[in-house]
Amino acid sequence: MKLEVVILAAGQGTRMKSALPKVLHAVAGKPLLEHVIQTALGLDPEAIHVVIGHGSELVEEALSQYSLNWVTQEQRLGTGHAVIQALPAIASDSIVLVLYGDVPLTELSTLRSLVDQARHGPALLTAVLQNPQGYGRILRDEHGALVGVVEDKDATESQRRIHEINTGLMAAPARDFQEYLPRVNNENQQGEYYLPDVLSLAVAEGKVVASSEAGSELEILGVNDRVQLNQVEREFQRRQAEQLMRQGVSIADAARLDVRGKLTCGDDVSIDINVVFEGEVTLGDGVIIGPNCVLKDVTVNNGTTILAMSHLQDTVVGRECSVGPYSRLRPGTVLGDGARVGNFVETKKTTLGVGSKVNHLSYIGDCDMGPGVNIGAGTITCNYDGVNKHKTEIGAGVFVGSNSTLVAPLKIAEQGFVAAGSTITRAVSQEELAVSRARQRNIQGWQRPGKQENKD
Repeated sequence: MKLEVVILAAGQGTRMKSALPKVLHAVAGKPLLEHVIQTALGLDPEAIHVVIGHGSELVEEALSQYSLNWVTQEQRLGTGHAVIQALPAIASDSIVLVLYGDVPLTELSTLRSLVDQARHGPALLTAVLQNPQGYGRILRDEHGALVGVVEDKDATESQRRIHEINTGLMAAPARDFQEYLPRVNNENQQGEYYLPDVLSLAVAEGKVVASSEAGSELEILGVNDRVQLNQVEREFQRRQAEQLMRQGVSIADAARLDVRGKLTCGDDVSIDINVVFEGEVTLGDGVIIGPNCVLKDVTVNNGTTILAMSHLQDTVVGRECSVGPYSRLRPGTVLGDGARVGNFVETKKTTLGVGSKVNHLSYIGDCDMGPGVNIGAGTITCNYDGVNKHKTEIGAGVFVGSNSTLVAPLKIAEQGFVAAGSTITRAVSQEELAVSRARQRNIQGWQRPGKQENKD
């Protein structure tokens, strides 16, 4: 049977105390709803139907890259009512899996098991909690068969002592939902149409309701406030850190690592504390990342060290390079093998050739630099004239002295030499020395001014 997924994402999330719809709050840099969608896609469904309400335009815009059937729930009258909104678009011969847009940690294997159990009738995902307060309780008969769910507000005292709870995640043949959902009533404390009530109706007609148990409480944790959002974030990061360590990555402290995208690591990679990875990051064999670094959409090749407090974005770093501490490599930076970028250096749209060095206190932008170049401390490329950006070309083996200003467009040919403190505005030919600074004067007999006497 083909599978269709319904994701309920219409809630306002008032406890988040935010103008942003709850399902758009981020975990690991992605909306909660996106995590659920990506897990659902792992089941290869025929269609994914997302039921939205509060902030629907924002939600659709944020997830526009996915092929989804958006369903609007104009009045939020409960989970049963929400699923009814999606039923007209669902084929009668499908299995329907119901997920929640604010429950992002459910494992794919758990959902596969639930779907398999629903091939012949309704199936419910349950969990056993030490503190089940607030959750609907699972009702079973004397043989252990599931006969229904009672919501916490409608439960008796004895029912509230039950520790097996309804997670809300359910799968069933579409025909069961089509048959039972229209018969669900709202005669309860909330005045809502509860989705789990279809189970009692199915049991009353002699159907067996299957159930499976979630692997952990965190797997079914929903986000209702920022405390729970943080719990989900840390669990998500813990899982990623654990997976990386099992793959051979050394992590100084798994609780102080954030992966907000896709991180691919070679052998013997070492990551210090408080490192953030965003977008797609690839680290080659033997790469060392120092503390408090941020890498976004970066490739770092074998044997390179990124020292503390460095920020790299849209950058390719060659083999055996050294970056940092306190370096900023902006988009378009490419470092050749063995290149060095040191403390308080910023680069942008710049290529450093093999073995080239910019070690201190410099800004190098819109620059093509050959191999074996040495850039002295305090050097800048003046690449912007107030209207247009211009390029600086620096040939192989060039030496630029400290505190130099290179005014683009400019070309310094191979083995050129720029004297310290120079402002260079014209091309420098091969093996030429360029000097552009005022002549020094030494004044003999000069007396340092003494302290003025206090006339008071």
